[in-house]
Amino acid sequence: MSLNLPDIDPIIVHLGPVAIRWYALAYVAGIVAGWLYISSLIKKEALWAPRAAPVAPLQLDDLILWVTLGVILGGRIGYVLAYDTSIIWKDPLQILQIWQGGMSFHGGFTGVVVATILYCRAQKFDLPRMLNLGDLLACAAPIGLFFGRIANFINGELWGRTTDVPWGIIFCNKYIEKQYGGDCPAGLYPRHPSQLYEALGEGLLMFILLWLLANLYKQFKRPGLIMGAFITGYGLIRILLENVRNPDAQMTSFQIITMGMILSVPMVLAGGYLIWNALRQTPVTPEPVETTKLDG
Repeated sequence: MSLNLPDIDPIIVHLGPVAIRWYALAYVAGIVAGWLYISSLIKKEALWAPRAAPVAPLQLDDLILWVTLGVILGGRIGYVLAYDTSIIWKDPLQILQIWQGGMSFHGGFTGVVVATILYCRAQKFDLPRMLNLGDLLACAAPIGLFFGRIANFINGELWGRTTDVPWGIIFCNKYIEKQYGGDCPAGLYPRHPSQLYEALGEGLLMFILLWLLANLYKQFKRPGLIMGAFITGYGLIRILLENVRNPDAQMTSFQIITMGMILSVPMVLAGGYLIWNALRQTPVTPEPVETTKLDG
């Protein structure tokens, strides 16, 4: 018993020669929703007292542009270098065709880190302020991951390994057959819907965890802690789910270790260091209000 991939066209609508795809819409939705969420966080003074949020609303608008460029450039370059270097000499112009898919989270993450550091240097932010900015971006990152993985599922890409679980999905429909000349690359075997697993783990679960750290436990007072929790959590979830995700074509000789695992190990180590460093620092707390005792 298995399920078939729904017949959802990867292209939402054609506007003349321009095709609007779910994949592109997922990036737009993730960036806009993340922007709005960060904007709401910086307006909650209680989360930051006695300091102010690391950026003002106008500064956030500028930062989003830097981050967007980091996501797109880093994601595409990371995909080409880690997963499909043949594009470089077979069809270099395909590197620019990001609307066709082929983006790497690890590359996009690196692009965001570089863009954020450059932005902070331009604004002359000190280290705690820079780390708090990373905390803010980490809070919003699961939103984009969730939408991105749903788009991967609609595209019928990044499918899982073959399975006999009741919710196994055959990643083949009329749109995939049309794209590949009547064939379905994933075959007609039920596979783990690893994209949905990642949407729930990297997206929903991580969003809830970081929401609790930011809003309930108010951990912006420990710069870098929330960012460290995201980096570590993503790395661990990705390593775990790579066991049910189909191995990358470049790693078929080493199916136990995938490229996703290799790239996630440094994230776990870096995130662990950020958490350790944040916990050993004295948290920033509001100064006590002096009171005057009246004689009665």
